[in-house]
Amino acid sequence: MNPNKEYTVVINGKPQGPYSLTDLKDLDIKPNTFIRKPGMDDYKEAHAIPELRELLGFSYQRTAPQYFAAFDQRLLASVIDHFIIFGFYTVIILTSYIFIEGKDQRIMAFLVSFPIIFVVKLIYGSIAEATKSQATIGKKLLNIKVTGMDGGRVSFGISLVRNFSKILSVIPVFFGYLYSFLNKKNQCWHDIAANTLVIKDRLI
Repeated sequence: MNPNKEYTVVINGKPQGPYSLTDLKDLDIKPNTFIRKPGMDDYKEAHAIPELRELLGFSYQRTAPQYFAAFDQRLLASVIDHFIIFGFYTVIILTSYIFIEGKDQRIMAFLVSFPIIFVVKLIYGSIAEATKSQATIGKKLLNIKVTGMDGGRVSFGISLVRNFSKILSVIPVFFGYLYSFLNKKNQCWHDIAANTLVIKDRLI
């Protein structure tokens, strides 16, 4: 295979190629034509690929997200995050038992400090979702991320509001989470409060 021919182009709904960068000049490439090359997780529109913007004179066009994470993806990501944090918490508690004697004292040490898990999740989620990856470990594993309404990265302040507002989604009876089934963009109440989305990678 010619290493210079690395671009796969979706033409009439079907991937074709590979083509070289020079070959693309002879094709009817539009800004919204889907193209992929080695190293990319998924297809991207031509205007989103720097060398194609330079080659074909396109300008980058930010488009609002259209692919939203389903409730089951979000739930599984949250479970993974809580499981990881709980694992660290358990190790710390078991280590503390070296210095705590008595069954009752150990049980109390475990229960009294248990809410720390949710505080850590709040802080970790707020920081991780405001980073370049826009996702916690759980979300990364599920290929989903938190964005603003325009698909861009959110600030730490917005991320903090989003995570803190999850109390709105929990009360009453987790209806704020179930509301995502009624929302076209799969937003929970805390997403609406912070004007955020949870999106997934585009698939061809």
